[in-house]
Amino acid sequence: MISSKLLRRITFLFCSLSYCSSFAQSPINLKTEYLFNPIGLDNPNPRFTWQMDDKRMGAKQNAYRLMVSTDSVALTQGNANLWNTGWLQTSTSLKVYGGQLLKPFTKYYWRVDIADKNNIKSAKVKIASFEMGMMDGKNWQGSWISDNQNPAIKPAPYFRKTFEATKKIKSARAYITAGGLYELSLNGEKVGNHRMDPMYTRYDRRNLYVTYDVTHQLKAGKNAIGVLLGNGWYNHQSTAVWDFEKAPWRNRPTFCLDLKITYTDGTSETIKSGKDWKTALSPIIFNSIYTAEHYDARLEQNGWNKVDFDDSKWKRVIYRSAPSAQIVAQALHPIRNIEEITAKSIKKFNDTTYLFDLGRNISGVSKIKLNGPEGTIVRLKHTERLYANGRADMSNIDVHYRPTDDKDPFQTDILILSGKGEQSFMPHFNYKGFQYVEVSLSVPIELKKEDLVGYFMHSDVPVAGSVKASDPLIDKIYYATNNSYLSNLFGYPTDCPQREKNGWTGDAAIAIETGLYGFDGITIYEKWLADHRDEQQPNGILPSIIPTDGWGYEWGNGPDWTSTIAIIPWNIYRFYGDTKILADNYENIRKYVNHIDETYPTGLTSWGLGDWVPVKSVSPVELTSTCYYYADVVILAKTAKILGKANDYNKYTALALKIKNAFNAKYLNKTTGIYHTGLQTELSVPLFWGIVPEESKALVAENLAKRVEADGMHLDVGLLGTKAILNALSENGYAEIAYKVASQKTFPSWGWWITNGATTLYENWPIDAKSDISMNHIMFGEIGAWLYKAPGGIKPDENQPGFKNVMLQPYFVEGLASFEATHDGPYGKIVSSWKRTPKGIEYKVLIPANSSATVKLELVRDVKTSLNGKQIGSGTFNLQAGEYIIELKSIH
Repeated sequence: MISSKLLRRITFLFCSLSYCSSFAQSPINLKTEYLFNPIGLDNPNPRFTWQMDDKRMGAKQNAYRLMVSTDSVALTQGNANLWNTGWLQTSTSLKVYGGQLLKPFTKYYWRVDIADKNNIKSAKVKIASFEMGMMDGKNWQGSWISDNQNPAIKPAPYFRKTFEATKKIKSARAYITAGGLYELSLNGEKVGNHRMDPMYTRYDRRNLYVTYDVTHQLKAGKNAIGVLLGNGWYNHQSTAVWDFEKAPWRNRPTFCLDLKITYTDGTSETIKSGKDWKTALSPIIFNSIYTAEHYDARLEQNGWNKVDFDDSKWKRVIYRSAPSAQIVAQALHPIRNIEEITAKSIKKFNDTTYLFDLGRNISGVSKIKLNGPEGTIVRLKHTERLYANGRADMSNIDVHYRPTDDKDPFQTDILILSGKGEQSFMPHFNYKGFQYVEVSLSVPIELKKEDLVGYFMHSDVPVAGSVKASDPLIDKIYYATNNSYLSNLFGYPTDCPQREKNGWTGDAAIAIETGLYGFDGITIYEKWLADHRDEQQPNGILPSIIPTDGWGYEWGNGPDWTSTIAIIPWNIYRFYGDTKILADNYENIRKYVNHIDETYPTGLTSWGLGDWVPVKSVSPVELTSTCYYYADVVILAKTAKILGKANDYNKYTALALKIKNAFNAKYLNKTTGIYHTGLQTELSVPLFWGIVPEESKALVAENLAKRVEADGMHLDVGLLGTKAILNALSENGYAEIAYKVASQKTFPSWGWWITNGATTLYENWPIDAKSDISMNHIMFGEIGAWLYKAPGGIKPDENQPGFKNVMLQPYFVEGLASFEATHDGPYGKIVSSWKRTPKGIEYKVLIPANSSATVKLELVRDVKTSLNGKQIGSGTFNLQAGEYIIELKSIH
């Protein structure tokens, strides 16, 4: 008989010779700063993450070794000249760089080798790379330039420069930052496929630069660089209630560029922005990120960004000061045209008016192609709904628009034709929220359905999750939720893509879990929390919209909204297991909590907007705001413990208890288990945020269930109640009632919107409301996360975050024959899928390598539970990585 020791030795020999393919394991999805092979990083200590590709049951990483080098060939052979961690006995898959000092403009290569639970090391070598950018503002060589200093000038400016590359090019990088927006081109071709760069920040405090690999767009000999500048939020010429036209940073758009070329002989040179550039006005005669874009094709200068263009009539540029002293890398997923959507139908009203219907509501732009006489004026009006006569109706989204004249119509692009054959138009520096495009022509032109398409634009965050239900209504609700989430992700989370485009904090706090379950959005949120740090006042106060020009410090910024400073970092930590965002924002959370504590020493706070846009019942602002204040303090205490700040942990744990006691003393009737008057929001918000005493939870939850039943299984909540209610029911024994609310088809409900044609989520429950009637809002979007958490049963384990251990607790609710949720977490794909069978439930689970799961199933009498065919005890049990089939069968 072969001993176990000898068997392991034989196994090792076979696997090392690659004869044992079924035992093969390797690291995959190597990322730096959560991006694949990024260039232009500033972080001197970047984070490395990876996953383990190992399909075996119980697959686990026992150790890893991470190496970094400037020489990819040497690294392949196991030699690292910058950093070698040595073999670390740990199953973690996130490591912060700790090697020799990284240098600007340098490309680095890295590999990670992993050993499995049998200490067999990965055979395959995979090399990833990352490249540092400026790292320090002193490394910029270019000057900030513009064509003017008058922010009232309407046309967008062109800029150009020619230069000669006399030697063979090895590599080239373009580094560009702007006050406003830009499009960069080389030799007549646009560089990259990003839209709306750089991302919006508080321009007078921090600007972002973007790095492009332009090696293949340069050529030997003469080259031409072209830059087109747009206003963006930097030079807001449209007028609305938020006073962005009065922003302290406002000026004519400006930019700074370094084009760094490295030649094969080892030399390098930098082509930079400066006085030797020339400028002229472009055919974009007006551009506003808030309203639209106007384009006069008669003013086109063909070849303006090519070498042989005659720029003798162009002007010299002027120097400008930098908008801020802090220019940092834009290391996040960019905005792109993600999806082309063909028009579903076209309706002709007369010879000069057409209505295109995309069939769904999107954020983005339309692109039209047409041929008409010179001087023909084409107006493209973008709306979310129609009047009864079929014409475009904008009355639901123009409420905050305050135009000074008729020259800047809302969401209406204006195109003037050149008369030189067929041409196409798509805005450069604007996006809208719309489903319909009404095209009005100054002269008759025959248009076809194919002449207009829409582009769904948003931050290009990777998809990280999916939901599939036996009830088509649930799938449609999830689809609409994702559409609204993505429609409101443009380098920061927004409220709506048409009427405002503002970074409302409350909306983003509600949607954070929905976003993180469905999409890999950490890069966007890390950028947005930097915006929070830019905007926070010394006393801790934050504005209700971030970024802001100064609006929002006096209205809408209580803890029910601006708790984003705590809630967003905490959820990133839960989903990614990365403490950096907690450390980066710790002092900001502390300042915020201290301000509330000092201002409201009783522990109760009435600072806030309350349960915004309720169905009918209104709950006290003090009740909801105090719950959010409590949540912030609990997060702060937990964060202090994680970061090793023992004194703060004790201090804020005591403060949390003080708030909890004061809240329950005022609002909870312990005898009846009723908070205040017992409205849905008043019961669900305390349950969700954990402020209910343990001994009262069951009674409060029972009262909530009774209240929902009394309300006909319909919602009677606003924004804050919507975040809480489904979770409060499911987590406290009433998942069936939660599902009945979630799957309702009559008013008020998500299903009510869907049955009335919604492809996105709305801002108000009544479709015919008189106010708050955007048709693309994410603020009621918690249902997306709830589908993962309740029928899907997937939750991160706070004690082993980043889905190192997955909490699986699906609710097999009546009304669903099957349900599947998947989530791609830091360790890989998690699958939680169940279906009804003639004898019970079949539940399929996939737990990725190097992670584990705790499965919690309800104890049901006369039900037998089996795991991969073997009977087990019901209730709670733990699983290693692998695929499992859990069957719950009735014994009768």
